[in-house]
Amino acid sequence: MSQAAVLERIEHWVALGWLSRLDHAFAGFLLDLEPAAADGVVWAGALVSHQLGRGEVYLDLEKLGANPGLALSIPGDDVRCAEDEASGRELALFNAYTLADWLRTLAQSSLIAAAEGNTPLVLHGTRLYLRRYWRYQQILDSEIGLRLRPARDSLPASLQASLSALFDSGPEQPDWQKIACVLALRARFAIVTGGPGTGKTTTLTKLLSLLIRLAADEQQRKLAILLAAPTGKAAARVSESITNALEHLALPDDIRRQIPKKAATLHRLLGSRPDSRRFQHHRHNPLPADIVIVDEASMIDLEMMAALLDALPATAQLILLGDKDQLASVEAGSVMGDLCRGAERAAYDPAAQQWLSRYAGAILPGAEAGSAINQQTAMLRHSHRFGARSGIGQLARAVNLGDADLAQDILADKAGYPDLQHLLLSDAADARLQQLITAEAGDAPGYGHYRRIMRQPPPDPADYDRWAWEVLQAFDRFRLLCALRRGDWGVEGLNQRIEQWLFPGKKSALWYPGRPVMISHNDYNLGLMNGDIGIALADAGGKLRVVFPDAENSGGNIRWVSPMRLPDAETAFAMTVHKSQGSEFQHVALVLPETRGPVLTRELVYTGITRAKAQFTLLESRPEVFKQAILNSIR
Repeated sequence: MSQAAVLERIEHWVALGWLSRLDHAFAGFLLDLEPAAADGVVWAGALVSHQLGRGEVYLDLEKLGANPGLALSIPGDDVRCAEDEASGRELALFNAYTLADWLRTLAQSSLIAAAEGNTPLVLHGTRLYLRRYWRYQQILDSEIGLRLRPARDSLPASLQASLSALFDSGPEQPDWQKIACVLALRARFAIVTGGPGTGKTTTLTKLLSLLIRLAADEQQRKLAILLAAPTGKAAARVSESITNALEHLALPDDIRRQIPKKAATLHRLLGSRPDSRRFQHHRHNPLPADIVIVDEASMIDLEMMAALLDALPATAQLILLGDKDQLASVEAGSVMGDLCRGAERAAYDPAAQQWLSRYAGAILPGAEAGSAINQQTAMLRHSHRFGARSGIGQLARAVNLGDADLAQDILADKAGYPDLQHLLLSDAADARLQQLITAEAGDAPGYGHYRRIMRQPPPDPADYDRWAWEVLQAFDRFRLLCALRRGDWGVEGLNQRIEQWLFPGKKSALWYPGRPVMISHNDYNLGLMNGDIGIALADAGGKLRVVFPDAENSGGNIRWVSPMRLPDAETAFAMTVHKSQGSEFQHVALVLPETRGPVLTRELVYTGITRAKAQFTLLESRPEVFKQAILNSIR
């Protein structure tokens, strides 16, 4: 096939919605570098770019050879071909390529190397990477590997007494919070994973008190401890959670003062540079830290994790907290999920077992030893938020186990689980959804609640900050989450309908009082990050402003920003499940539309359910969608 023919075929896939303009441009770039490149090389370049857009940091050639459609998730959720057979005919292009064919073709190209060099692509085993992402993976592997070596072979007797004081013999046996702390005292890397309400922040607070005591015994100095999260909202949440945890722990004042109570975003921690992928802190200017803790680590993509690891001093300890079963980050790389693979088996080797027996009093059932990272990973299993009669908790557990029949039974048991609601999207769907959205009161109000408060501004201009904060809090009580962006039941279609239900006559994308917006790109000058949500309100002087909670100074502090300074903002009545990560709401409504694409997965449903604290509503386009999503796991 000629150079022009290859690009023309790729252009056809762009027209079908299967590849992006960026994928096509990258293929053209490769041909500019090597005009005689084989068709397979050009296609591989376009496909590795496509995978990056899907959140995958490499193209798996083995899977591509076995099942191209599955490996590439083609067709996607926005299919525009008339017949399924059309996609089959297009994908048949790759039927002639076995894994051996791919490897042989790629190995012969000057555009691809097996390791170091300046080629745009790297072939590592059966995985094809963009070189930049291959380098990120090398940083992650090497830096974490260095920190997995045990930092000590024993703990002082004084610290063992502190462990006993912090962890009394409660009903949870084995005590996974204690196990998590003891493992983290062993090396300079640790992961604490668990679902909502399992006590990750409480565990962290206890762990920090132990690390502070240990430093005083071993080094006779105070530790430099940095606390961070991927987004402003997640940073505010962990700050609040640590403050609450400290109120319930009996700790000496000198230790209490050393525990950080304020988290920064990762971008702020590393010192982001405007209009640059680089940060102020890196291996030649490392962070001034002995310990770095990152909450909501499931949201961290490979590039950001590599930047964090690159900026850590060689002697610093890294502690990651998060829910391994949530969706991976929006950007490329499911770092947390990959690091935690096998964590549920508690696959500790004899050395780790001996350490846990000695200091945590934990005798765990024998399991085949897992990876080196498994030895420094603890999975918390007991939810303190969702009890046995919590429908949200029971539903989340059933989904996580992949038990679709049990999940459907739980949803149907309305008398037993009043915190759950299930609506089928039918011909009357708009009317039922409108009623849900506009509800102003009751146990599970919708957006009507914030609209009512917004329409009652205070008479005293001095009270406008308090009123604006109440509007923001009321808006955050409810959230409509979607699997897709496009379509009648995607973010774009639902935002338009909800806008007309709540504010009739208002034009989409224009500013008006009450319009909620989400920042879609980081704005370092304004201190607003991708995913931050604000609401347009008239200030005390009658000027329209957008009010945001101040992530760096939570607890009622807000910021008023001119809408003219927010070019990258979109209406946010509905948001994708991906964008909801790191947030919690009293009432969550999750819309599952029918789709032929692979976007509906167990991880997406689980993440949507666990955003709800008190009430969860499932809106299903047809009865089988929920079940099919549970059976479709990306891991």
